[in-house]
Amino acid sequence: MIPRFEPVIIGFLCNWCSYTGADLAGVARMQYPPNLRPIRVMCTGMVHPGLVMEAFDQGTDGVLILGCHPGECHYLEGNKKALARAGVIFRVLEDKGINPERFEIQWISSAEASVFAELVTRFTQKIQKLGPYSPLPRQAYDTGIKTYDRL
Repeated sequence: MIPRFEPVIIGFLCNWCSYTGADLAGVARMQYPPNLRPIRVMCTGMVHPGLVMEAFDQGTDGVLILGCHPGECHYLEGNKKALARAGVIFRVLEDKGINPERFEIQWISSAEASVFAELVTRFTQKIQKLGPYSPLPRQAYDTGIKTYDRL
């Protein structure tokens, strides 16, 4: 029997909303896959594209950025900054030959535990269908050659 692929997913979660929503999902004993490795950040606006790319360089299979809903950021404009950076991340992923479906940015409030559980479940299933991600050696990235054939 072939073992089922279990992806490693890194999640950058806003301290004030999505991390609290994740905590509420745990307290409420909601079921969702254990594949998410949460990293609490004070604001998603702090998540530099380099952090996302480093996660992929280290071999993670998918990355989520989860923050406050637009207009509800505790730092006023942090989620707008995160959304702008997400556009850059999508372009860099394509340039490096990484399927952009391996990355998502979503908004989760502190009261949306069920939304959090559903999102993690859906994203995990999507990554399972895409299969494991294996980063190319750093030298291959620096050639400027797109390598879509490994997806």
